[in-house]
Amino acid sequence: MAINDHISNLLARIRNAQMARFDQFEVPSTKVLENVVRILKEEGFIRNFRVVAERNQPSLKIFLKNVPEAGYAIKGLRRVSRPGRRVYVGKDEIPVVKNGFGIAILSTSRGVMTGEKAKKLTIGGELLCKVW
Repeated sequence: MAINDHISNLLARIRNAQMARFDQFEVPSTKVLENVVRILKEEGFIRNFRVVAERNQPSLKIFLKNVPEAGYAIKGLRRVSRPGRRVYVGKDEIPVVKNGFGIAILSTSRGVMTGEKAKKLTIGGELLCKVW
């Protein structure tokens, strides 16, 4: 089955894996997803990830961060821009997520990055999702 919105698919699979108490799961790989997952790892929301090369299409194996007392590191996810309604923000309109405890992920002319990094570079872009 063809997937139209890979980012929404990734976010849904993260939610479903956490609800089922999985430590790891796989999702079909794209360059944008690799960059989004790399940001989640750098920001401490997931433990690790790796690209698994298969015959037809590579996949991303994602290892979720789970602390027995506190639960999963990702408490919430929200897809902002979607294929039916793209949301673009300027450098001054980049949102602060949960008073700085979360991150906004943007697709800019310089690649996929966090909202904080985009503010430092004074560039805007497409607001992909928010994670807290």
